[in-house]
Amino acid sequence: MIFPLVMAGGSGTRLWPMSREQYPKQFLDLLGGSTLLQQTLDRLVGLETAPPVLICNEAHRFLAAEQLRQMGLLDHNIILEPFGRNTAPAIALAALSVIRENSEAILLVLSADHAISDPASFRQSVRSALPLAERGELVTFGVVPTHAETGYGYVRRGSAEGEGYRVASFVEKPEQSVAEAYLSSGDYYWNSGMFLLRADRYLEELKKFRPDIYAACISSMDNLQDDLDFTRIDTEAFAACPSESIDYAVMEHTNNAVVVPLDAGWSDVGSWSALWELGEKTSEGNVCQGDVLTHHTHNTYVMAENSLVATLGVENLVVVQTKDAVLVAHRDHVQDVKAIVKQLGDRGRSEHVLHREVYRPWGKYDSIDNGQRYQVKRITVKPNEKLSVQMHHHRAEHWVVVSGTASVTIDGKTSLLTENQSIYIPLGSVHALENPGKIPLELIEVQSGSYLGEDDIVRFEDRYGRQ
Repeated sequence: MIFPLVMAGGSGTRLWPMSREQYPKQFLDLLGGSTLLQQTLDRLVGLETAPPVLICNEAHRFLAAEQLRQMGLLDHNIILEPFGRNTAPAIALAALSVIRENSEAILLVLSADHAISDPASFRQSVRSALPLAERGELVTFGVVPTHAETGYGYVRRGSAEGEGYRVASFVEKPEQSVAEAYLSSGDYYWNSGMFLLRADRYLEELKKFRPDIYAACISSMDNLQDDLDFTRIDTEAFAACPSESIDYAVMEHTNNAVVVPLDAGWSDVGSWSALWELGEKTSEGNVCQGDVLTHHTHNTYVMAENSLVATLGVENLVVVQTKDAVLVAHRDHVQDVKAIVKQLGDRGRSEHVLHREVYRPWGKYDSIDNGQRYQVKRITVKPNEKLSVQMHHHRAEHWVVVSGTASVTIDGKTSLLTENQSIYIPLGSVHALENPGKIPLELIEVQSGSYLGEDDIVRFEDRYGRQ
């Protein structure tokens, strides 16, 4: 039985300002219709698989759970990493998890932030690789290159092996002339970072070549804790685990590495230029998303999140507008976006961490205005959801209901508010907000006080287990 493992870690800094630490690219709808994570899960339809296992960072757990819930795939199947340790440990955690259910479980290891334009060909490659994996080979999928790419690692094929080839070597990102030689030889594939392997065989090879990683993962899985739809591993044990990729830890050393060609329109969606290449283009070669007007504009990517963006007399640009940031870059320089992200961090800014609109397990809030000693938020609470019972040391709040029904408890007294009604929460009062209705609750919150940070929250009770 194939057990899909979707690795949903990573920060996607090269897709700033849309992708941010607390809302990275795998959870974004960048190609239209659904998020990259959801598209990864959608392309499994047609394969005979068990329910997917997802591994993600603890900070992203509610984003991941909500997107699985929307697809009807949420079933206590998310393993939380307290901190990232690269792919070798992540795959080991999943292997140890599924092998308890099926001793011959086969892991289909996928990244949550890739795009594939031909899902049928992807599924056919998986079927071709399955006999190899069943007999104990560790299969990696090598993307058939379409051009001399210098931004990917390569896999060089050796002798034929079933529907694939023995791996002769893994190669780091090459210079342009070397990449051109790889392309003309026909013996090289792009390293996709996707694998099909028997869980027990992977663990055997990991134990052989990296016993330190193997031991740390075993210890991490000895003391599991269930938390809503999540499985928490032992944090202290995992902290001792080295950080290493599966390529360096296992695939470059094993005698059982096999590469199966994948020709399915694959992209790692690693930059804004990649999204331009993937997008539907106008006759001028532009890709436009949102409220966009162009004139004498060519070969340009424009994304407008919430306002009109107009371009005039430009070409080969990337223009991305969000509620709190605008990026303008030449398409040849989009790989350097991470330098801007570093500057934001160095200057103590938050635009690389959070969006203005922030998602929570109960809904979301949008910081629409702020100034000295005040802040205004638009809060949306999903039906039958509740914010934590809490208090603030430094701020008071005023809530105005815009639509829906709010159940508000202040110092033990509960009131029911409907549209156009408001209530005041004094500084230091213990309070809670709940949506008892069947439609989303929308309200405007005005905060006032000497300190308005999100860390001025003392929680007394929280159904989502937050501290």
